[in-house]
Amino acid sequence: MNPLKALFPEQGQAVWLDFVARGFVLDGKLKALVDEDGLRGVTSNPSIFEKAIGGSAEYDAALKSVMDEGDARVIDLYEGCAIADIQAAADVLRPVYEASDGADGYVSLEVSPYLALNTGETLEEARRLHKAVARDNLMVKVPATREGIPAIRALTADGISINVTLLFSVETYEAVARAFIEGLEEFGAKGGDVSKVASVASFFISRIDVTVDKALDERIAATEDADEKAALEALKGKTAIANAKLAYQRYKAVFAESRWQALAAKGAKAQRLLWASTGTKNKAYSDVLYVEELIGPDTVNTMPPATMDAFRDHGTVKAAIETDLDGARVVMDGIARAGIDIEQVGDQLVDEGVQLFIDAADKLLGAVAGKRIDFLGPKLDGQTLVLPEPIAAEARKATEAWRASGAIRRLWAHDKTVWSNADEDRWLGWLRIVEDELTHVSDYTAFADDVRQTGFTDVVVLGMGGSSLGPEVLAETYGHREGFPKLRILDSTDPDQVRETEAAITLETTLFIVASKSGSTLEPNVFRDYFLGRMKATVGERAGAHFVAVTDPGSAMEAAAKADNFRKIFYGVKQIGGRYSVLSAFGLVPAAASGIDVEAFLNTARTMVRSCGPAVPPAQNPGVLLGTALGAAALQAGRDKVTFIASPGIDTFGAWAEQLIAESTGKDGKGLIPIDGEPADVPAVYGHDRFFVYLRLDSRADPRQDEAVRNLEREGHPVAHITLANLEQLPQEFFRFEIATAVAGALLGINPFDQPDVEASKIETKKLFDAAEASGSLPAETPLFSDDTLALYADPRNAEALPAAEGIDAALKAHLARARTGDYVALLAYVSRNAKHHAILQEARILLRDKTRLATCLEFGPRFLHSTGQAYKGGPDTGVFLQITADPSEDLAIPGRSLGFGTVVAAQARGDFSVLAERGRRALRVHIKGGDVEAGLKRIAAAIKAAVAG
Repeated sequence: MNPLKALFPEQGQAVWLDFVARGFVLDGKLKALVDEDGLRGVTSNPSIFEKAIGGSAEYDAALKSVMDEGDARVIDLYEGCAIADIQAAADVLRPVYEASDGADGYVSLEVSPYLALNTGETLEEARRLHKAVARDNLMVKVPATREGIPAIRALTADGISINVTLLFSVETYEAVARAFIEGLEEFGAKGGDVSKVASVASFFISRIDVTVDKALDERIAATEDADEKAALEALKGKTAIANAKLAYQRYKAVFAESRWQALAAKGAKAQRLLWASTGTKNKAYSDVLYVEELIGPDTVNTMPPATMDAFRDHGTVKAAIETDLDGARVVMDGIARAGIDIEQVGDQLVDEGVQLFIDAADKLLGAVAGKRIDFLGPKLDGQTLVLPEPIAAEARKATEAWRASGAIRRLWAHDKTVWSNADEDRWLGWLRIVEDELTHVSDYTAFADDVRQTGFTDVVVLGMGGSSLGPEVLAETYGHREGFPKLRILDSTDPDQVRETEAAITLETTLFIVASKSGSTLEPNVFRDYFLGRMKATVGERAGAHFVAVTDPGSAMEAAAKADNFRKIFYGVKQIGGRYSVLSAFGLVPAAASGIDVEAFLNTARTMVRSCGPAVPPAQNPGVLLGTALGAAALQAGRDKVTFIASPGIDTFGAWAEQLIAESTGKDGKGLIPIDGEPADVPAVYGHDRFFVYLRLDSRADPRQDEAVRNLEREGHPVAHITLANLEQLPQEFFRFEIATAVAGALLGINPFDQPDVEASKIETKKLFDAAEASGSLPAETPLFSDDTLALYADPRNAEALPAAEGIDAALKAHLARARTGDYVALLAYVSRNAKHHAILQEARILLRDKTRLATCLEFGPRFLHSTGQAYKGGPDTGVFLQITADPSEDLAIPGRSLGFGTVVAAQARGDFSVLAERGRRALRVHIKGGDVEAGLKRIAAAIKAAVAG
């Protein structure tokens, strides 16, 4: 009989192994230890699983087999492996369990260390793991934190066997022992069989000596007294064993009390002390020190493999735990006299122990996440960040800060302190919307069948901002699908634009989707009023059957839809803001109506949701990595102009991302300014304020874009490469950018879910429109300059800076000259958004960029009001704005209202301009007179070109 095997029969101490791995169990090595060395139990922890799963390829086949059947969450992949290993080990140890009548033969599995400071979540997870493993000889490991002790009591009262971990203090140990006794009493009172519950209290040994010895060394170095130095030196390497011996005496006292004896009479098993962390960390000490000096009856020593090998080879079996107790007390008194508070040491070591397990869990889950990415291959959109070193270093620092603070888990847990601690927790419904909507796929399928069978030829989304930009990306990306209506978007109140939309459809075969979260937004309401009136004039009382509403429950839109007998009402989620709503009903209803397979769409998005999930550490989390890169580039290098370059076929994605980024981050004088629609060009036309996002569609990649991006990288510009294998993977990008924007917002220190300056524009617009409806027209304005075709307007502060009286050319030249390095210029055109108008202004915009190296924006109103308008007003004061308005060729009346669309769009433009002025922005308005918009735009474009030509 070797020393290891002799411990239990000769001294009553059970030997447990602090190690588990798949091959170790399957190859029979664990069973050999049971048979040959008398092994009586196994423990595990995140560090052990990290080495087993992350440090080898032996789990790859199991992980791949899961992935081959479909995607899975990282946490589920890990738990699938861990639970299978625990079950296999438990089965090997089952004979020990049965032979010992449930005293030994246990395998321990730890509750996630992320939950160590949350009683409720610890309880929930422990119960879940106990049920999932489904082995009587499982012990669930719960740390002895302040929050863990109540959980230990409650779980024992459930009849679950618990391994209490991270014990360092005798006083904490007694609290744990009494929690066990109380829990067992409650279990018995409920009719439970107390003899079926076992527990161990894992007292960590070597870590105490490491910490105390360090403190002793500091005191030795600080004293000049030779005798004091010698006394302190003599205490080194003694504290852990002395502390454990006194803990054993406390164990005997507690379990000798009459309260325990009453339970023991019913067959209850005392909670044994388990010596953990018994590998010697100081090479000056014996490698079997923490085994030989802690041998005693009714205890457990859980050893790592190396310590087990050492004790088998040269250990001495002897009764030790109750020897020289006076000496143990002397040691502890000496430690106290040295000014070392063992209770404080214990508290420190608990905190450090939890963090060490968290660090190990992060490494473990990061390894699993990396393997998952490998197995997914092209099914997951790729991401590569090419960052110059100063930005890369800042991004790495931010990523590590997110890991160390558990910020991604806190984000998913709706912790508003991730951001500004305002009301962010009320706006995070988008995190789980994909899973929620997958449970409603049948509703969308039925709707799609109804649309197809009815024979609609067109479906028109009447919305604004988040209600229209997402559907527009779907319409442009996925195109017209055979057998389904063509998806169109109307998000402009310009009368010409409304007329163009109506001219392109046949009312009798058109379905309108009126989309408004609040139901009170001006634009969707006037669109509904107009087209419902037109539909009633065309099909009579059946008009409502041509309308579907997408709105939040209880909104004014819901009431109106019911009153007008709309075909169907789909509900949004109040906890999701408009710009985060594309994966909710606001995007899915138009998707279904146009023939997009909603289930496949959501499943594709879910791949990215899982990649950005709470269990995926920041270093492997694509959303966090992109967000920290964006935030670091802006904060460290002033690169706050997020410039989108996209392959043909997915090039409308930038318009959606514009709103998400600008409306989320542009406030409190901070923010990222998205730049969409500038063609990729040579580095010479860009300033040093850019961060480039290259969305590359592999099947339609443009070699010229590839070369342009390579040149930008060579010049030191930061670039995020995002690659899509095919169009159908676009849904992943909605979620990636939602997470990234939320993360960037946290780095910037703002609330990414409010939009105060958008609301300010809405209020100003409503005030103007209501006044106009009451008086019959908008109030008259006095231009700074006017001729036959153009007029200039500005608030007094801006007017002082401009030679407006000298005409359009001089005013525009002076206005554009106000832009400084690092600024951007935005053309805000309240005219019909069509190819001709866009081409005229785009040509001038690109020349402006090329000549000045300034970032440029080209936006059409009023749609940008609910998008980039937030950043223009609330973000950094780096914008120079040229607003363009026009008399409509002809106004368009709105049924039920005294004024037409021309007044609506004019009120919106004035409201927008008023808030820009109020915020002190550099803004000039050019108004096209007489209704010839194209000619007016050409004149304005010519003036812009002339202004920058020199």
